[in-house]
Amino acid sequence: MIELGTGAGTPPASDLIKDSSEATFMADVVEASNEVPVIVDFWAPWCGPCKTLGPALEEAVTAARGAVKMVKVNVDENQMIAGQLRIQSIPTVYAFWKGQPVDGFQGAVPASELKAFIDRVVQAAGGDASGGLDDAVAAAEQMLEEGAAEDAAQTFAAILGEDSNNAAAYGGLVRAHIAMNDLDQAEAVLNGAPAEISESPELEAAHAQLELTKQAAGAGPVADLLARVEADPDDHQARYDLAQALYAHGDGEAAVNELLELFRRDREWNDGAAKAQLMTIFEALKPNDPVALNGRRRLSSMIFA
Repeated sequence: MIELGTGAGTPPASDLIKDSSEATFMADVVEASNEVPVIVDFWAPWCGPCKTLGPALEEAVTAARGAVKMVKVNVDENQMIAGQLRIQSIPTVYAFWKGQPVDGFQGAVPASELKAFIDRVVQAAGGDASGGLDDAVAAAEQMLEEGAAEDAAQTFAAILGEDSNNAAAYGGLVRAHIAMNDLDQAEAVLNGAPAEISESPELEAAHAQLELTKQAAGAGPVADLLARVEADPDDHQARYDLAQALYAHGDGEAAVNELLELFRRDREWNDGAAKAQLMTIFEALKPNDPVALNGRRRLSSMIFA
């Protein structure tokens, strides 16, 4: 893949990464995010994982070549901001676009996840983080979209014969086998991916799609589950099962809506099952899918409310 961003060169680090405070947060983050997404790293000097995440995140932001900016906030020195955003543990990272949080995560994560996070943020802002795929992968994806799963699988396999570390082709091959309802082969392909790309966004998405497809096999009748939820809106298990059934029947937007409602009613139910299922759906969808973008924004708004 080509480098992120549209400029010929990388802006100076001083333009991309800065420290912020309560006095400058509005200008550094809220106002600045009207022009380019701003990633905010909440950290503290005593936080061990912060010392690992911070430099890795700075490296990922620099590699994006101006597609995003980064602001660092020391929570010990800026407790008011941390309180307003309900920062409960560090490191915590939030992404802002047009003055609003659009994505985030907690804890130190691998470099591949940082890359995927930045890709999502850039694409949520209407940018192009991927740089596009080669012609063969694009052709195979088109075949898959048109229902020619076998032809797509053959093309993806041929690409892997030329480039065994092509994450896009691996993810596409998994999804092709899912489309052919050959879940065992899809899982075998996924498990056989090289370690170097095992945590790539493409394979994470394929894994999420496989898990959702497996869940669909046990999904109950939508009408029965809907009746249970209508009879008792606080029947969280019924609402969760309804979301699975809706997704299994191809209504991802309705599934996301039910899970968001479950999260609103009880975010801690079943060890945070609603949020976990939402993240699985978001990972399975394309980063610029309207259902994923809108769902992530609504989830972030609930978390920050």
